[in-house]
Amino acid sequence: MSVLLETSVGDIVIDLLVDQAPKCCENFLKLCKIKYYNFSPVYGVQKNFSFQTGDPIGPGSKDSDGGSSIWGLLDGSASKTFTPEFHPRLKHVERGTVSMATAPGSRDPDERLAGSQFIITLGDGLEYLDGQAAVFGKVVEGFDALEKINSAFVDDTGRPLKDVRIRHTVILEDPYDDPAGLLEPPGSPVPSAAQLATVRIADDEEIDENADQEAVEKLRREREARAQALTLEMVGDLPFAEVKPPENVLFVCKLNPVTQDDDLELIFSRFGKILSCQVIRDKRTGDSLQYAFIEFEEQKDCEQAYFKMQGVLIDDHRIHVDFSQSVSKLSETWRTSTNSKRSQQGGGFGGIAGLEKKRQYRAADSIRDHDRSGRYNYVFDREEQRRRQERDEEQKYRHRSRSYSPERDAKNRGDRRSPDRYGKDGASGRNWQRYRDDRDRDRRR
Repeated sequence: MSVLLETSVGDIVIDLLVDQAPKCCENFLKLCKIKYYNFSPVYGVQKNFSFQTGDPIGPGSKDSDGGSSIWGLLDGSASKTFTPEFHPRLKHVERGTVSMATAPGSRDPDERLAGSQFIITLGDGLEYLDGQAAVFGKVVEGFDALEKINSAFVDDTGRPLKDVRIRHTVILEDPYDDPAGLLEPPGSPVPSAAQLATVRIADDEEIDENADQEAVEKLRREREARAQALTLEMVGDLPFAEVKPPENVLFVCKLNPVTQDDDLELIFSRFGKILSCQVIRDKRTGDSLQYAFIEFEEQKDCEQAYFKMQGVLIDDHRIHVDFSQSVSKLSETWRTSTNSKRSQQGGGFGGIAGLEKKRQYRAADSIRDHDRSGRYNYVFDREEQRRRQERDEEQKYRHRSRSYSPERDAKNRGDRRSPDRYGKDGASGRNWQRYRDDRDRDRRR
């Protein structure tokens, strides 16, 4: 009983140990039969140790559920996992051992459960995996493919920078009857949109093998950004994947709630002409949400403000400055205009290519740390700050006073110092002028 895995780095033939692990073998064979593993990525590569695959989407994606056993796929009410066999004579002693990846059960920590993910060892004498993964087969052909996976460049999570995927599965011999409801597809199905969104560097894309690791990492970041942008386009958050926000807009956050639009515009205007400065506020209450967008006339002025204003103190709050990634102000006309075509060719600080440019600017910013001592640390006058706070408090109570009615007020005439006179906080539900008059009268008493 054997299965052929056609991968992007070569074919791998696995002999299944049906006598010692019948349930694991049946699950694996039937998943291969319905082409469940097609386009599954190889991940979790540990050099000279093992690699893992079997999740059709791959870990780290919000669309991934970790994979399912054949019984969970055929019966929606059944569990996605099953209890695998751990035969005492099956050990991870030689390279090419194939075993089901398992996890502790939620009810019984000593119980191990498996789904669709499996492990193939890349080294000898890995007894550490005994009891953690359930052995059910061994590789008999395709050790050159295992060597290519073992020597692949990987990221911090162990996933190859250039995709390694299972392209197709072929069952050479199957001794088990098909479960009820199992339908074998007539051909190899095409990858789903969720699977395509996880592509970094396509497995069939040629890259320079002599390129340094930094260049490979840069290409990986661009591919990952493209996949994220395609996902946002599919859910409707972006008009198209290559869209880029304006190059002359800054995003400022961690603002003091008392900071006004005019205050920010005055401070940032030293870097150049400002077209608009808007502190974003709650539509219902009018309270500041403590972040703003500042649009400069020139891109160079925007870049200078980014370097100089990071961490500056405004209204006793140390602000954070970044390049805007918002495209909400872009109209459909802009998206289809020549500006849109120009943005797709590069430049800016948003979109796919812009993420790399933004990273470079941040790296350059760290080099300028020795200049940070000369930055402008703006601190407003205390008296001016007190006046602003009083003005903000007055605006808040004026908003609350919309529910004030003379008829209801007539029923509450009496002791003006009573807390119920104005509500729980001393002014709720009453207009600001009456509250201030009564407060001043009580103070004079």
